[in-house]
Amino acid sequence: MNGAYHSWIAPCESLYFSGYLPYRQYFTMILDLKDLKPAEKQYYLQHVVAPRPICFASTIDKTGKVNLSPFSFFNLFSSNPPIVIFSPARRVKDNTTKHTLENVLEVPEVVINIITYDMVQQTSLASCEFPKEVNEFIKAGFTEEPATLVKPPMVKESKVKMECKVIEVKPLGTEGGAGNLVICEVLRMHVDDALLDDNKKLDQRKISHVARLGGDWYCVVNENNLFQVEKPNTQLGIGIDALPAAIRNSNILSGNNLGQLANVHEMPVIEPSFDDTRLKEIIQYYGINPDEMERELHSYAKKLLDAGRIKEAWQVLLVNS
Repeated sequence: MNGAYHSWIAPCESLYFSGYLPYRQYFTMILDLKDLKPAEKQYYLQHVVAPRPICFASTIDKTGKVNLSPFSFFNLFSSNPPIVIFSPARRVKDNTTKHTLENVLEVPEVVINIITYDMVQQTSLASCEFPKEVNEFIKAGFTEEPATLVKPPMVKESKVKMECKVIEVKPLGTEGGAGNLVICEVLRMHVDDALLDDNKKLDQRKISHVARLGGDWYCVVNENNLFQVEKPNTQLGIGIDALPAAIRNSNILSGNNLGQLANVHEMPVIEPSFDDTRLKEIIQYYGINPDEMERELHSYAKKLLDAGRIKEAWQVLLVNS
């Protein structure tokens, strides 16, 4: 392939020293995007910059014709002011523009309907390049619902709708594949009560977001693949470089595990009240062999860390400090 060549490189040093990767060299393809064809650039970028949220945009032209189309070049860029941006790129195959882009230039308003798993197949159908006079709401089997502040209709089946005004359209180029940033200010959100918890807050587990990957691939966000990462608080984490050498250079703890341990704002100390049956067993059976005991302690600490029990993991590791 044009623009592609290979090089031998060593794995990430931090991962090697944490024991997460074996020490070896491996083959890596290097791509110079300036040498790739537009379709090749699109292929690689869409596979690696993923998953991408999907903007299901309903727009209208100056004659009242409605368009409904999904775009995976989309994200949130500001909360105050509330700004989201999506990009209807010029078609790679023939450098033509999309009806959505033409519409927002004529009527600078859009409704962004959030896609969930129960509507992904219909959404994909709406991405077909129907003639301008064809209403994708009808073709894809969605229901038009009047918006309250803007002219384009909302998708009734969507559980979250955002009424937006377009404040700027910024072209990124004139060749096929060039994006057009549609910068939108969110004026009003419509949120289905079914997505809320008892405190009227959004429950991430109930939304079932769908995201776009490369080719025909999508992914769905549900309880089977959700996990939480504790944010650093207002106090700085001590950092991996401040971890004791025996922990930092562990052959068992992964880079993720080290990040969990290093997110505390001060080095923990042994708590005399900490009582753990497994820890007692490790000390009893492996105490005469320091190397084996360290391996067992690190293995047990890893299980605790993978379960999110950071304080307990620290107490286990401090035994051998």
